[in-house]
Amino acid sequence: MTSGSARLLLSGYYGFDNFGDEAILRVFVEQWRRRRPADSITVLSATPARTAAAYEVESVPRMAHALVAKAIAASDVFVSGGGGLLQSSTSLRSLLYYTGLIHEAKSAGRRAAIFAQGIGPLGFTAKHVVRRACARVDLAIVRDAASASLLQELLPRVEVRIGADPVFLADLEVGAPAERTLAAEGISGAGALVAVVVRPSRTLERIASEIARAVDLIATKYGAQVVFVPFQRPDDVEAAVSIIRRCRTAPLLLGGGYDLATMSALLARCTAIIGMRLHSLILAAKLAVPFIAVAYDPKITALCENLGYPLAPLSPGTSQEALAQVWSTHDALAARLSEGAARQAALAAQSFDWLAGFVEGPKS
Repeated sequence: MTSGSARLLLSGYYGFDNFGDEAILRVFVEQWRRRRPADSITVLSATPARTAAAYEVESVPRMAHALVAKAIAASDVFVSGGGGLLQSSTSLRSLLYYTGLIHEAKSAGRRAAIFAQGIGPLGFTAKHVVRRACARVDLAIVRDAASASLLQELLPRVEVRIGADPVFLADLEVGAPAERTLAAEGISGAGALVAVVVRPSRTLERIASEIARAVDLIATKYGAQVVFVPFQRPDDVEAAVSIIRRCRTAPLLLGGGYDLATMSALLARCTAIIGMRLHSLILAAKLAVPFIAVAYDPKITALCENLGYPLAPLSPGTSQEALAQVWSTHDALAARLSEGAARQAALAAQSFDWLAGFVEGPKS
């Protein structure tokens, strides 16, 4: 397209104070400016003023149709992602929103890319929506093989490539402000610590008692402090409270709302992590902290497969054995995660290189 500057319009679940999606956006901006510093980036956001200030980008209210249409018309390339946007488990309305933007961008004659996404789950109607709305997308880069297979089936004329989540490229350098925040939350530098990250879902309802049992075992058998960490408030707070009420011990519920540096400082302090949120597990992998996954969504299983992680996700009746494995094979699990995270980081970097090449266009 251009060896000079280009105007990118980025769509995702931005501006909702979801830690994972905000981390994706931060890494996207950092990585893009390293590759193409002359480009302008505009982000569709639920809180455009905050997004603009936090990431030093232009931002447009995501639901203001006239302003969104104007931003599409002013862009050179429309980028949908990253994250889990093309799925119908949240709602069909959400899927219609994200696919509608892709369709509108193509109808306006703009180039469009699906970037760093996990695809699915998709029901019958949702597959039809993706097939029709995204048929003319120019490039698709997804996070795992299952997503690639599903999207290629729906969009046979689109080039689908397998990359990795951008957060595998996050700079996790921890500074003094992050350490002070943790100290204010009551997290000391001594003793074993385990973080638990849960989110509302039907899976949580089925496995709540098992997570509570694991929390009690961690405190009583292994002598570790347990903290619940909200990745998106207030939803994760309510989910955490529903588990804490089942516990015989007294785990701590943290305030949340942390930036990437503070969250990294917290998870780096941990001996282990029990995680439902995808990006709690991605950070654990980057920090080589063994985890027990709670697979509420196929993307969790896909991540474990991508990492080559040998410990199975938590299921009813398995907490005692899983915790024993974490403690007895801790160093081996940490090494496996370090190796897997390095492979995923290389794929994430390749994803950005592919997207940059797409924006630049064919060499003349």
